[in-house]
Amino acid sequence: MTTHDTRPGSAGGADTPGPLHGGPDEDYTPEQLAAMSREELDILGARYDGVEILHVDPGPEPGSRLEKRAVRQVGWTFAAAGISAFLFLVVYAGSGWFLPEWNWATEGTTWSALFNPLLGLFMGLAFALAGVGLVLYTKKLLPHETAVQDKHDGSHFDRVTTGATLVGGLHNSGLARRKLLTRSLGFMGAAFGLMLVAPLGGLIKNPNKGNPLGRTSWAEGVRLVRDDGTPVRPGDQEPGSLETVFPAVPGGNFQSDAATMLIRLRPEQVAADRPREGQADYGYGDYVAYSKICTHAGCPVSLYEQETSRILCPCHQSQFDVTQGAKPVFGPATRSLPQLPITVDDEGYFVARSDYPEAVGPTYWNRERI
Repeated sequence: MTTHDTRPGSAGGADTPGPLHGGPDEDYTPEQLAAMSREELDILGARYDGVEILHVDPGPEPGSRLEKRAVRQVGWTFAAAGISAFLFLVVYAGSGWFLPEWNWATEGTTWSALFNPLLGLFMGLAFALAGVGLVLYTKKLLPHETAVQDKHDGSHFDRVTTGATLVGGLHNSGLARRKLLTRSLGFMGAAFGLMLVAPLGGLIKNPNKGNPLGRTSWAEGVRLVRDDGTPVRPGDQEPGSLETVFPAVPGGNFQSDAATMLIRLRPEQVAADRPREGQADYGYGDYVAYSKICTHAGCPVSLYEQETSRILCPCHQSQFDVTQGAKPVFGPATRSLPQLPITVDDEGYFVARSDYPEAVGPTYWNRERI
């Protein structure tokens, strides 16, 4: 071959010189190209693209036992991948519906312990089986060829012949006549799509549905219990002490907005106590209860200095005075800690009289609407 060679597959047209790369449109009119078969266009495009086929291993003979066996293997692998993805959806959406409710608890149920591992297992199986199915499909059902092609810019000629090549590849794949594969691929694709989209449902929920930011699990008659679930009664604490309590509801000790400080005031603190307006009866005897969530950034305010009656937030050093309705007296916090109204029930244990009268935690954009 010389630099002036103009044969198809070299650098130009069929019989006369043309552009250096790509099949020149002037060599073949659109009518001529339209009159050619897919196979002819495929071969012509390869020649003009400078493609050299070095070796071809044809796929299994259509209708042969070898092909049928390979189709069954690939089809059932894809179907198993789809079933695994569907089982992921069953576990994810069925929890709390027709399966047990999943939630964190002090003593988790068997289902709570299995929920996340099952999700990981079924998602992992789905992706692994899909990968295995694609490998089997490529190795056992597709023809294999080794070819060399020079890279160049495209033209109308290239677009037409490349389209024929792509259609030829689809034809050679056998998908059009192997219905088991197309159905299993469709089922797997639909199940995969649902599996990947389903977890996003938690991100598009209305955050104010049921007023989750403005309400907690505290309610009238709900007992104050320690982390181990034992209730608290007057006299259990020494004057000047603080104890963290939670609502006696399922998972109450894991609810970040429900943690409450039950404080027993000393006699001199009781004498100096100045509750916030309208909250003079929120305490019980020498006991008061305040939210443990700092109103600045939401950190736990768990340090209590009884000599100064101050509660300290360790994150940014905000300080709240217990004898002034937990009013901030130092640091970046600007609002008092919400106070929980408490009393005792018929058995002498502390209970809440209602929920907090205001949303706990730091300020957020629509706080005043709640």
